[in-house]
Amino acid sequence: MLRFILPLLLLTLLPAQAAVMLIYHHVATDTPRVTSVTPTELRQHLQHLKDNQFQVVALDTLISQLKNNQPIADNAVVITFDDSYENNFTTAHPILQEFGYPYTIFISPGSIDKGDGPLLNWQQVKQMSDDGVLVANHAMWHEHMAKPDAGESQAQWLDRMKQSILSAEASIELHTGQRHQWLAYPYGEYSAELEKLVLDLGFIGIGQHSGAIGNNTTLSSIPRYPAAGQYAELTNLSQKLRTLPFHISDYHGVNPVNKQNPPTLTVTLNTADFKPQQLQCFSGSELMKPSWLNDNTFSVTATKTLAKGRSRYNCTAPALSKPGYYYWYSQPWLN
Repeated sequence: MLRFILPLLLLTLLPAQAAVMLIYHHVATDTPRVTSVTPTELRQHLQHLKDNQFQVVALDTLISQLKNNQPIADNAVVITFDDSYENNFTTAHPILQEFGYPYTIFISPGSIDKGDGPLLNWQQVKQMSDDGVLVANHAMWHEHMAKPDAGESQAQWLDRMKQSILSAEASIELHTGQRHQWLAYPYGEYSAELEKLVLDLGFIGIGQHSGAIGNNTTLSSIPRYPAAGQYAELTNLSQKLRTLPFHISDYHGVNPVNKQNPPTLTVTLNTADFKPQQLQCFSGSELMKPSWLNDNTFSVTATKTLAKGRSRYNCTAPALSKPGYYYWYSQPWLN
């Protein structure tokens, strides 16, 4: 009997295959550090991926696997860039070509048309597209999208967001021939209402909150790890690359735009591959003690009011079946 039970136990403990998506902005030495890596740092990151046998895959490959519930390559990594910066073409692109790694740029066509700042021009975007770079949607004007502006009705806001998303997609298709229907939320800001609009339009939504990606990941808010600024250090990045997605079955109506402050996060998840007593959640530097409501559901609330703007709760736990790996979930908030 034991020889039949053991394989079942191993299957129960085996973590889901996972991917990690990295987000970059500037690749330069003279841009704000918080959103920048130097060319040397980018090269170090890519060499680390190569030396440690990470599988760098294109975003369209990962999206197809998620949508069709297909297996994800073990230790898969997706590389992305946001905000249409010119140094993505002049500096990052040659380095990525040298390594032969696929990547995606999320651009705001209206900002490119207007020439706001040191941005890509359409000739550079087309050249990158011709070289195999995936070009996708970062809204028309890189605007704040999560909620209505002052004096704007819910219907007016949703119509404005719809036009921004669809206009940007049409412009990208016009200039590159690409049409992926992926939206990377500007500033990583989104709400439950915006997620619904994105799904209703047939799009995939991609955020800037941390976490690994698996077949149970919500397709309206796919997480990405920042790889710039303080997160560019390899000791920091290497741990993020070795993370797994919690298998979450119920988010209990969580909405990043939350009227309660501090907000409460309640999550139901599969606990087979980690010890519930080892789950830790953080709000900034505050360690929050999870309250387990039953064997699979926990709740956490920060003790202090969250500051105005963007913040998040991060929850992690060491994996039992994959030593050195951590399950990781991040919930963004917008106050």
